[in-house]
Amino acid sequence: MNSGIARNGDVEIAYEDFGTPGGKPLLLISGLDEQMVSSWPDGFCRALADAGLHVVRYDNRDSGLSTHFTGRKQAYAEADMVEDMMAVLDALGWDTANLVGLSMGGGLAQYAAMWHPERIRTLAAISSIPQDGDLARLMLRYMRLFPGPFKLAFRRYGQSPEEQQRMLRDVLHLTEAKSLPLEQDWVREAAAESFRRHRPDRHARTRQIAAGRGVRRPPGGISRITAPVLVLSGDEDPLVKPTAGPKLAEIVANGRFVSIPRMGHKFAAPLWPRLVAEIVRHVV
Repeated sequence: MNSGIARNGDVEIAYEDFGTPGGKPLLLISGLDEQMVSSWPDGFCRALADAGLHVVRYDNRDSGLSTHFTGRKQAYAEADMVEDMMAVLDALGWDTANLVGLSMGGGLAQYAAMWHPERIRTLAAISSIPQDGDLARLMLRYMRLFPGPFKLAFRRYGQSPEEQQRMLRDVLHLTEAKSLPLEQDWVREAAAESFRRHRPDRHARTRQIAAGRGVRRPPGGISRITAPVLVLSGDEDPLVKPTAGPKLAEIVANGRFVSIPRMGHKFAAPLWPRLVAEIVRHVV
């Protein structure tokens, strides 16, 4: 595994790559307020690389080892986050690439395919919703408070490393399937590694969400995406409604939907072979 830094103006984007250069280029895009090490486990990246792909994962701005911002107000736009993605491609010398985005990362992949179609070979969206208007996006999410992902807002965590890592572990657990939870050792390791790389910033999530305000889509929106789109959704996703994946695959011009049994918003290790096989089959 090698690491590097891409630059979009004054913003630095940290990335890591797996596999041998020359394989089909695959860029992994992380979810909301997540670092690449928690969105994309090392073992999953190696499995993709072992299948012959040149795999790169990166930290979005405001996460991990990439440039961080301050304050609670909008500090950047969704378009800036997409340009960060293009900067990573440039740093790697990739004219084009296959994109795989998890959750918010799947949304960023859709915007990249709308705004930079000439650079996108294919895209795969995991646990994502169609970027087809703010109301549509809202209707495809679960908004319940109890029980549900938003209950973390009512918990209080101390500032000690132990408490901050407990918070990160709780976030990971709220994304898993009930019948196939995430592996406990990996959850602890991912939380510890995330904390080591950058201490949690409770406002970073707010800034990343705010980046999507007022975003301008080209005429036709995601229906104008011509790159092949693979939509992978878990049937036990606690955050996204089961109608979201099929809707995304239906709207785009060349979409294919695959439901993954026993998968939550994140994917446990026993599901990696299925996901890798679907992605390898999809990329060009």
